[in-house]
Amino acid sequence: MTGIRLDNTVAAIAAELPGAAELFRGHDISFCCGGNVQLSEAAVKAGVAPSALLAELQALVVAARRDAPAETSDLIGHILDRYHQTHRAELAWLIPLAQKVERVHGDHPSAPIGLSQVLERLRDDLESHMMKEEQVLFPIMRRGGSAVIAHPITQMRDEHEEEAEHLRTVEHVTHGLSLPPGACGSWTALYTGLRKFTDDLVTHMHLENAVLFPRFETQAQAAV
Repeated sequence: MTGIRLDNTVAAIAAELPGAAELFRGHDISFCCGGNVQLSEAAVKAGVAPSALLAELQALVVAARRDAPAETSDLIGHILDRYHQTHRAELAWLIPLAQKVERVHGDHPSAPIGLSQVLERLRDDLESHMMKEEQVLFPIMRRGGSAVIAHPITQMRDEHEEEAEHLRTVEHVTHGLSLPPGACGSWTALYTGLRKFTDDLVTHMHLENAVLFPRFETQAQAAV
Protein backbone atom coordinates (compact mmCIF):
# COMPACT_ATOMS: atom_id res chain seq x y z
CA MET A 1 0.00 0.00 0.00
CA THR A 2 1.84 3.06 -1.28
CA GLY A 3 -0.72 5.62 -0.17
CA ILE A 4 -3.73 5.76 2.13
CA ARG A 5 -7.07 7.25 1.12
CA LEU A 6 -10.17 7.92 3.17
CA ASP A 7 -12.14 5.49 1.00
CA ASN A 8 -9.80 2.59 1.83
CA THR A 9 -11.31 0.08 4.26
CA VAL A 10 -9.97 -0.25 7.77
CA ALA A 11 -9.47 -4.01 7.28
CA ALA A 12 -7.36 -3.53 4.15
CA ILE A 13 -5.17 -0.87 5.76
CA ALA A 14 -4.55 -2.98 8.88
CA ALA A 15 -3.56 -5.97 6.73
CA GLU A 16 -1.17 -4.06 4.48
CA LEU A 17 0.41 -1.24 6.48
CA PRO A 18 2.89 -1.97 9.29
CA GLY A 19 1.85 -0.30 12.53
CA ALA A 20 -1.71 0.44 11.43
CA ALA A 21 -3.23 -2.29 13.60
CA GLU A 22 -1.73 -0.82 16.76
CA LEU A 23 -2.77 2.68 15.72
CA PHE A 24 -6.37 1.50 15.19
CA ARG A 25 -6.38 -0.27 18.56
CA GLY A 26 -5.25 2.97 20.18
CA HIS A 27 -8.26 4.76 18.69
CA ASP A 28 -10.59 1.87 19.59
CA ILE A 29 -11.26 1.15 15.90
CA SER A 30 -12.04 -2.49 15.11
CA PHE A 31 -10.49 -3.88 11.94
CA CYS A 32 -11.78 -7.44 12.24
CA CYS A 33 -15.53 -7.38 12.93
CA GLY A 34 -16.93 -4.50 10.93
CA GLY A 35 -13.55 -3.74 9.42
CA ASN A 36 -14.95 -3.40 5.91
CA VAL A 37 -15.95 0.21 6.54
CA GLN A 38 -14.17 3.13 4.93
CA LEU A 39 -11.51 4.92 6.93
CA SER A 40 -13.50 8.15 6.91
CA GLU A 41 -16.54 6.46 8.47
CA ALA A 42 -14.46 4.60 11.06
CA ALA A 43 -12.74 7.84 12.10
CA VAL A 44 -16.04 9.65 12.62
CA LYS A 45 -17.45 6.77 14.68
CA ALA A 46 -14.33 6.79 16.84
CA GLY A 47 -14.53 10.55 17.37
CA VAL A 48 -11.34 11.24 15.42
CA ALA A 49 -11.00 13.81 12.64
CA PRO A 50 -10.60 11.83 9.40
CA SER A 51 -7.82 14.16 8.24
CA ALA A 52 -5.90 13.62 11.50
CA LEU A 53 -6.20 9.83 11.28
CA LEU A 54 -5.15 9.94 7.65
CA ALA A 55 -2.07 11.96 8.58
CA GLU A 56 -1.09 9.41 11.25
CA LEU A 57 -1.41 6.60 8.72
CA GLN A 58 0.56 8.48 6.07
CA ALA A 59 3.39 8.82 8.58
CA LEU A 60 3.39 5.02 8.91
CA VAL A 61 3.64 4.70 5.12
CA VAL A 62 6.80 6.81 5.18
CA ALA A 63 8.23 4.83 8.11
CA ALA A 64 7.54 1.48 6.40
CA ARG A 65 9.82 2.39 3.50
CA ARG A 66 12.83 2.56 5.81
CA ASP A 67 12.81 -1.18 6.54
CA ALA A 68 13.87 -2.26 3.06
CA PRO A 69 17.45 -2.83 1.82
CA ALA A 70 17.74 -1.31 -1.63
CA GLU A 71 19.47 -4.17 -3.45
CA THR A 72 17.17 -7.07 -4.36
CA SER A 73 19.37 -9.89 -3.08
CA ASP A 74 19.89 -8.05 0.21
CA LEU A 75 16.14 -7.48 0.53
CA ILE A 76 15.44 -11.18 0.00
CA GLY A 77 18.06 -12.06 2.60
CA HIS A 78 16.47 -9.59 5.00
CA ILE A 79 13.03 -11.16 4.50
CA LEU A 80 14.42 -14.66 5.04
CA ASP A 81 16.42 -13.84 8.16
CA ARG A 82 14.22 -11.22 9.80
CA TYR A 83 10.80 -12.66 9.01
CA HIS A 84 10.75 -16.28 7.80
CA GLN A 85 12.93 -17.63 10.57
CA THR A 86 11.40 -15.34 13.19
CA HIS A 87 7.83 -16.40 12.33
CA ARG A 88 8.76 -20.06 12.69
CA ALA A 89 10.50 -19.54 16.02
CA GLU A 90 7.72 -17.41 17.51
CA LEU A 91 4.83 -19.64 16.43
CA ALA A 92 6.65 -22.58 18.01
CA TRP A 93 6.07 -21.04 21.46
CA LEU A 94 2.98 -18.92 20.84
CA ILE A 95 0.81 -21.93 19.96
CA PRO A 96 1.48 -23.95 23.14
CA LEU A 97 1.15 -20.78 25.22
CA ALA A 98 -2.23 -20.07 23.61
CA GLN A 99 -3.29 -23.64 24.38
CA LYS A 100 -2.30 -23.12 28.02
CA VAL A 101 -4.21 -19.84 28.36
CA GLU A 102 -7.31 -21.35 26.76
CA ARG A 103 -7.10 -24.39 29.04
CA VAL A 104 -6.53 -22.49 32.28
CA HIS A 105 -8.83 -19.51 31.62
CA GLY A 106 -11.45 -21.10 29.38
CA ASP A 107 -14.30 -20.05 31.68
CA HIS A 108 -13.28 -16.37 31.63
CA PRO A 109 -15.53 -14.19 29.42
CA SER A 110 -12.45 -12.65 27.77
CA ALA A 111 -10.68 -15.97 27.14
CA PRO A 112 -9.30 -16.25 23.58
CA ILE A 113 -11.22 -19.42 22.77
CA GLY A 114 -10.10 -20.89 19.45
CA LEU A 115 -6.86 -18.88 19.30
CA SER A 116 -4.55 -21.89 19.26
CA GLN A 117 -6.48 -23.43 16.37
CA VAL A 118 -6.27 -20.21 14.38
CA LEU A 119 -2.53 -20.02 15.01
CA GLU A 120 -2.08 -23.63 13.94
CA ARG A 121 -3.88 -22.96 10.64
CA LEU A 122 -1.82 -19.82 10.16
CA ARG A 123 1.39 -21.75 10.89
CA ASP A 124 0.54 -24.43 8.35
CA ASP A 125 -0.46 -21.96 5.63
CA LEU A 126 2.51 -19.72 6.34
CA GLU A 127 4.99 -22.61 6.29
CA SER A 128 3.71 -23.73 2.89
CA HIS A 129 3.86 -20.15 1.62
CA MET A 130 7.39 -19.52 2.85
CA MET A 131 8.67 -22.81 1.43
CA LYS A 132 7.37 -21.83 -2.02
CA GLU A 133 9.23 -18.56 -1.76
CA GLU A 134 12.41 -20.16 -0.46
CA GLN A 135 12.52 -23.04 -2.95
CA VAL A 136 11.01 -21.49 -6.08
CA LEU A 137 10.29 -17.76 -6.19
CA PHE A 138 13.29 -16.25 -4.42
CA PRO A 139 15.87 -18.35 -6.35
CA ILE A 140 14.27 -17.15 -9.62
CA MET A 141 14.48 -13.56 -8.39
CA ARG A 142 18.11 -13.95 -7.37
CA ARG A 143 18.87 -15.19 -10.90
CA GLY A 144 17.41 -12.00 -12.29
CA GLY A 145 13.80 -12.98 -12.79
CA SER A 146 11.85 -14.68 -15.56
CA ALA A 147 9.24 -13.83 -18.15
CA VAL A 148 6.83 -16.23 -16.39
CA ILE A 149 7.39 -14.92 -12.88
CA ALA A 150 4.07 -13.08 -12.78
CA HIS A 151 2.09 -16.26 -12.04
CA PRO A 152 3.93 -17.29 -8.83
CA ILE A 153 3.91 -13.68 -7.65
CA THR A 154 0.13 -13.54 -8.13
CA GLN A 155 -0.18 -16.75 -6.13
CA MET A 156 1.92 -15.29 -3.31
CA ARG A 157 -0.25 -12.15 -3.25
CA ASP A 158 -3.38 -14.31 -3.03
CA GLU A 159 -1.88 -16.27 -0.14
CA HIS A 160 -1.06 -13.01 1.62
CA GLU A 161 -4.79 -12.26 1.56
CA GLU A 162 -5.46 -15.60 3.26
CA GLU A 163 -2.84 -14.86 5.92
CA ALA A 164 -4.41 -11.44 6.49
CA GLU A 165 -7.73 -13.15 7.09
CA HIS A 166 -6.10 -15.33 9.76
CA LEU A 167 -4.78 -12.16 11.42
CA ARG A 168 -8.28 -10.68 11.49
CA THR A 169 -9.50 -13.85 13.18
CA VAL A 170 -6.72 -13.56 15.77
CA GLU A 171 -7.84 -9.99 16.42
CA HIS A 172 -11.43 -11.17 16.83
CA VAL A 173 -10.87 -14.08 19.24
CA THR A 174 -8.51 -11.99 21.40
CA HIS A 175 -10.95 -9.05 21.54
CA GLY A 176 -8.38 -6.78 19.93
CA LEU A 177 -5.52 -8.24 22.00
CA SER A 178 -7.16 -6.65 25.02
CA LEU A 179 -6.06 -8.10 28.35
CA PRO A 180 -8.66 -8.33 31.14
CA PRO A 181 -7.87 -6.73 34.51
CA GLY A 182 -5.57 -8.94 36.58
CA ALA A 183 -4.46 -11.08 33.64
CA CYS A 184 -1.79 -13.59 34.60
CA GLY A 185 1.78 -13.57 33.33
CA SER A 186 1.13 -16.24 30.71
CA TRP A 187 -1.83 -14.37 29.23
CA THR A 188 0.16 -11.13 29.22
CA ALA A 189 3.17 -12.78 27.58
CA LEU A 190 0.89 -14.36 24.96
CA TYR A 191 -0.63 -11.05 23.89
CA THR A 192 2.72 -9.26 23.98
CA GLY A 193 4.14 -11.94 21.70
CA LEU A 194 1.11 -11.81 19.42
CA ARG A 195 1.41 -8.03 19.00
CA LYS A 196 4.98 -8.43 17.77
CA PHE A 197 4.20 -11.47 15.62
CA THR A 198 1.19 -9.94 13.89
CA ASP A 199 2.96 -6.63 13.21
CA ASP A 200 6.00 -8.54 11.91
CA LEU A 201 3.83 -10.54 9.54
CA VAL A 202 2.15 -7.41 8.20
CA THR A 203 5.58 -5.81 7.68
CA HIS A 204 6.80 -8.97 5.95
CA MET A 205 3.85 -8.98 3.55
CA HIS A 206 4.21 -5.24 2.95
CA LEU A 207 7.86 -5.56 1.95
CA GLU A 208 6.96 -8.24 -0.56
CA ASN A 209 3.76 -6.69 -1.91
CA ALA A 210 4.94 -3.08 -2.10
CA VAL A 211 8.70 -3.32 -2.57
CA LEU A 212 9.97 -6.68 -3.84
CA PHE A 213 7.21 -8.01 -6.10
CA PRO A 214 6.68 -4.83 -8.16
CA ARG A 215 10.31 -4.96 -9.34
CA PHE A 216 9.62 -8.26 -11.12
CA GLU A 217 6.03 -7.62 -12.15
CA THR A 218 7.27 -4.67 -14.21
CA GLN A 219 9.89 -6.92 -15.78
CA ALA A 220 7.30 -9.59 -16.65
CA GLN A 221 5.00 -6.99 -18.25
CA ALA A 222 7.85 -5.66 -20.36
CA ALA A 223 8.58 -9.18 -21.62
CA VAL A 224 5.03 -9.66 -22.91
